[in-house]
Amino acid sequence: MKKHFKRFRVRTVSAVAALAFAANSWAVDPFTVRDIRVEGLQRVEPGTIFGSLPFRVGDQYTDDKGSAAIRALFALGLFKDVRLEVQGDVLIVVVEERPTVADVDFSGTKEFDKDTLKKALRDIGLTEGRPFDQALADRAEQELKRQYINRSLYGAEVVTTVTPIERNRVNLTFTVTEGEPTKIKDITIVGNKSFSTSTLKDLMDLSTGGWLTWYTKSDRYSRTKLNADLEALRSFYLQRGFLEFRIDSTQVAISPDKQDISITINVTEGDRYVVSGVRLEGDYLGKDEEFKTLVKIKPGEPYNADQVAETTKAFTEYFGNFGYAFAQVEARPEIDRANNRVAFVLVAEPSRRAYVRRINVAGNNRTRDEVIRREFRQFESSWYDAEKIKVSRDRVDRLGYFKEVNIETTDVPGAPDQVDLNISVTERPTGSLQLGAGFSSAEKLGLSFAVKQENAFGTGNYLAVEVNTSKYNRTIAFNTVNPYFTPDGISRTFDLYHRSSRPYENQGGDYRLVTSGVGLRFGVPFSEVDTVFFGAGLERTEIVEGTNIPAAYLAYAAQFGAKSNTVPLTIGWSRDDRDSTLVPTTGRFQRFGGEWGVAGDARYIRANYQYQQFVPLAKAYTLAFNGELGLGKGLNGQPFPVFKNFYSGGLGSVRGFEQGTLGPRDVTGASIGGPRKITLNTEVLTPFPGAGNDRTLRMFGFVDIGNVFGENEKFTFSDMRASAGLGLSWLSPIGPLRIAFAQPIKKQPGDRIQKLQFQIGTSF
Repeated sequence: MKKHFKRFRVRTVSAVAALAFAANSWAVDPFTVRDIRVEGLQRVEPGTIFGSLPFRVGDQYTDDKGSAAIRALFALGLFKDVRLEVQGDVLIVVVEERPTVADVDFSGTKEFDKDTLKKALRDIGLTEGRPFDQALADRAEQELKRQYINRSLYGAEVVTTVTPIERNRVNLTFTVTEGEPTKIKDITIVGNKSFSTSTLKDLMDLSTGGWLTWYTKSDRYSRTKLNADLEALRSFYLQRGFLEFRIDSTQVAISPDKQDISITINVTEGDRYVVSGVRLEGDYLGKDEEFKTLVKIKPGEPYNADQVAETTKAFTEYFGNFGYAFAQVEARPEIDRANNRVAFVLVAEPSRRAYVRRINVAGNNRTRDEVIRREFRQFESSWYDAEKIKVSRDRVDRLGYFKEVNIETTDVPGAPDQVDLNISVTERPTGSLQLGAGFSSAEKLGLSFAVKQENAFGTGNYLAVEVNTSKYNRTIAFNTVNPYFTPDGISRTFDLYHRSSRPYENQGGDYRLVTSGVGLRFGVPFSEVDTVFFGAGLERTEIVEGTNIPAAYLAYAAQFGAKSNTVPLTIGWSRDDRDSTLVPTTGRFQRFGGEWGVAGDARYIRANYQYQQFVPLAKAYTLAFNGELGLGKGLNGQPFPVFKNFYSGGLGSVRGFEQGTLGPRDVTGASIGGPRKITLNTEVLTPFPGAGNDRTLRMFGFVDIGNVFGENEKFTFSDMRASAGLGLSWLSPIGPLRIAFAQPIKKQPGDRIQKLQFQIGTSF
């Protein structure tokens, strides 16, 4: 009876309050534990239980230890119920495990794919194999609703269905009724006097909708987007002298049916101030004059917060060049409200020098660490150098493998003279696969295949294979680039190709131009933005006669033979300091390429130079220039080989004219190109109407000038062709897409006009 009484008391206490064995009337007399047994386990290891108990065999058991044991076991989150039973001097731990999640599924989800939602639930602790309870299901419902609210689906409803299955497991199904997205009905700005509401609304990415909002989704409310828009408003005013501008409040009201949102922004503009002067105070390492050259603040002009920020940033970075990673620079305004003038005092405190302890890389799920680290010019265990860190960041960004590249500096706890650099990247797809098939009465069935990978297997190597089986244009080509053939950054490019083509398809006929070759090039970096290329190759070109062959091809074959073997030597140079390779807004790109047929049947020299300049006009407006000059000349008394000619016309040169049709023609009327080429392009890129400030979809207006000239022709403006027009640029999932509608404004009789053209690939 005594043993039975003790067991009843302990079971009752654990069921009523798993806390404390509080009442002395239910107390168990202390005893020495001879054995501990566990009952009720299914998946949990016994060691997990024993490891959580505050006593062992041989220890004395007390009510306080029993309370602590129950609390510890419940805290594991693995059990629905825990009981302690005493049989003499044996302690029995009776547990009931929580069920585990066998499967998570979703029903009715259209806005998200299931993997995205599963990841969101995994982040809060709900995934297959984890213990389940109702509180976790409630958190999951709230997380799913939060995900839908972020997409402006405020009316989304989530219902959880729990289905028990064998072995104490459950299947979870979340049934979602998404409803219609909540859209912005109106945006009101209160307190603006100097600028119109429409002008301020144009600065914002959020909008009340338009004909293109199905693509931009700018009429869907997002707190993150609103915060960015408020910063855009603040920046707009602070750039124009309104030193004391502030946003007083923001109200976001949602309609009862959760379909409409109204946004009200209350602002106080304040007065407009003019800068009266700038002076330096503090420790500038004895380089005051050097720092003064970095000042962007201009006395006599309206206050501009960007100039102040640029100045303090330039000062901080310049301190960083000397190892002062913790330098503090403060721009203190001295405001003269009576005259609406402000003077700035730039106070500097360099603090202490620091060196980089460790460089950490994150976000590269596919790209190997080595590919990123080898672009760094700041090294671990070296003095901190802000200029080298900036160059390192730019070099990683120019790889083209990442959407975003960010570097943060963090202090090392307990080491005041050390910092860690954390570089985070967001990868983008770097490969493309193209499959195509076509059928025509002339070419019959033609198949094409191309695979290109800029970052093959995450190694940073470029790999491309191209196959085309059409009747008149057959290609087998292989190309690979190893950008770090040597540890010093010398690149190696290998080309192997066989092409059989008919250049002028619109003339019909069955002649062919067959070119086979192999090439090897090396690129030697001479600076952070300059690379020089050297290479050599072997090339064989054969003119296969047939019907409608251009007379220029016949004449060349008759004089020099239908087959030409050439040993071309190549040399090139490139310089690229653009801010982006896909959507550049500032910077310059230059490229020169030379080819010398040094041996073989065809002796010639061929050179091409390209220059691009991008000038930012405003936040979303860019002015772009492109110029290209090509020159070729035959050597040893030979003419320039006709199969090496430059071509012009169409996208990439002078739009509005058929691709490759400008320049000299032979007696058959075929456009055969020429050894000299000039192209000039000017573009103004603007946001696409209705797309807000989305840089992936833009319009552009352009003017093109150019032509191709024969070897004995002169460059004359009267022979140039020109066009103007409008176009659309879109960074589509399959690559940069450009569509242009051009109107020739300078043409000659016989020119082949093609006003609407499109291309996937190049910028100009």
